[in-house]
Amino acid sequence: MSENQVLIRYVIKRLSSGKSTFLNAACLTDVKVSELPFTTIDANKGVAYAKIKCVCKEFKVNDNPKNSICINGNRFVPLNLLDVAGLVPDAHKGKGLGNKFLNDLSRADVLLHIVDSTGSLDKSGNRIAPGSNDPYEDILFLEEELDYWIKDIMEREDWGKLVRTSGDKKKILEELHNRLSGLKITRQNIATALKNSNLEDKSPSEWTEEDKLYFSKVIRGISKPILVIANKIDKEISKNNIKIVEKKYKGPIIPCSALAEYYLRRLSEKKIIEYIPGDSDFKILKKEKLNQKEQNTLLKIREEILDIYKGIGVQESLNYAVFNIANLIAVYPVSDVTNLSDKDNNILPDVFLVEKGTKLIDFTREKIHSDLAEHFIHGIDARTNRRLGRDYELQHNDIIKIVTAK
Repeated sequence: MSENQVLIRYVIKRLSSGKSTFLNAACLTDVKVSELPFTTIDANKGVAYAKIKCVCKEFKVNDNPKNSICINGNRFVPLNLLDVAGLVPDAHKGKGLGNKFLNDLSRADVLLHIVDSTGSLDKSGNRIAPGSNDPYEDILFLEEELDYWIKDIMEREDWGKLVRTSGDKKKILEELHNRLSGLKITRQNIATALKNSNLEDKSPSEWTEEDKLYFSKVIRGISKPILVIANKIDKEISKNNIKIVEKKYKGPIIPCSALAEYYLRRLSEKKIIEYIPGDSDFKILKKEKLNQKEQNTLLKIREEILDIYKGIGVQESLNYAVFNIANLIAVYPVSDVTNLSDKDNNILPDVFLVEKGTKLIDFTREKIHSDLAEHFIHGIDARTNRRLGRDYELQHNDIIKIVTAK
């Protein structure tokens, strides 16, 4: 069985607003954190986890996962995060580390935009007085840079070549795909964007600059969806700023304190507190190991973050990106439907995240083994023992056995 290859391979963050702290908190890494703007030059990678309720509780079994982790009935499924260089204005023209950031971004499935909700960073990442910058402008700034970046890539080749395909929708689609496929933009993405931007029946020879930019904006929303994470909610000024942004911005926003999450996870790792990422509270296990300052910090986290927001925001962000934006579901393959085990008697050993609507034969080919897909006979639903055909659409938390002729 292959290793877990999550569809969200890269989750991208930008701006000197706590993004490296977010990576540290989500992955328990030790990426350099600095007060200087744009200290992230080379992309920092880490493994974070999507959190789901494990089916072990439903079946009352003690599982022993191989490709994931189970803690008190919570299954944590790995996914990759990439923390990339920040942007400056006109990054799409190559200014600052813009080209490097945008090249890293081309591999992304979902973007996590970490915004400094205190408004204490300017567009170049320099520290300014709290409240001097509007976090909403940061959101628009990133979206605009991405829109122009896609537009520039679309126009790099001779536009006349695209004009000459006029009248042939199939050729227009193919030519646009040739230009944008390096950004992990699919033909279906392009077809949908053409329809949604009302350009499906308009010849490229008639596209205005506004048409090109609008198309780029639409395709960006489809292929590079953004989740805004309002960081630093431990600061009083942030609470009011977030309320203002939520009234202006139509997309999803999740309040977050990456620093608080990192603090709790480190103490949990040392067995000083009991804390599971995504929980709405923690339990102090060894109070004698905490000095007064640390006790005060924990009290502040509980009263000013957990009691108000019912979570820190880091795990919530990852789960929203995986399940609400990327639209993934969890599937458990097993060899024995009676014991829910693999051939080595590991109970519920693996769980894979796949796109909703994935068919059983494609799951077999992409997540189990291509050779087994060639000899596929049917699947078996572990809950009902019902036989499943190759075109069965997998459901969240399915437990499936693959039966083959080999």
